[in-house]
Amino acid sequence: MEKIAVFVNDAEHALHIIQPMLKSEEPTHWIIVATAPTLTRHIGRWVSHAARQQWLERWSTELFGQLEPSLRSVAGSKVEKMLVKRPLVEVSARLQARLGAVRLLDARRQRLGKAEEPISAGQPAAAKGAWAYPVAATAGLSAMLTLAD
Repeated sequence: MEKIAVFVNDAEHALHIIQPMLKSEEPTHWIIVATAPTLTRHIGRWVSHAARQQWLERWSTELFGQLEPSLRSVAGSKVEKMLVKRPLVEVSARLQARLGAVRLLDARRQRLGKAEEPISAGQPAAAKGAWAYPVAATAGLSAMLTLAD
């Protein structure tokens, strides 16, 4: 049975990436590794620790609820759920030590203007797109001005 650890922060995006792998009829041991999005520093100031934990529980329950039925669609497949904190390189090293040969799949949605941390030591760090947000904003405003005429 093949073991695949899927690092996820958005269920719809992950399903889009995983869908071609579900077409095989071989049972798979799926490990859903949920990496919660980080709160901005402005929100973090005003939200209590208990409220953060409550939000994290709701978020992970919803994420696992969307992914698990699709992953169990192949007969004999197993699904394991994990909610982890960073650094992800250490998480993937612990998974490989515990499970042996495991495939790591990065199915996280990229956020505009923010480089995601790598999931393994061999994965190259994403290039920092410092200009991505200003370019997107300028392009959006240009399109709006064009349509206004």
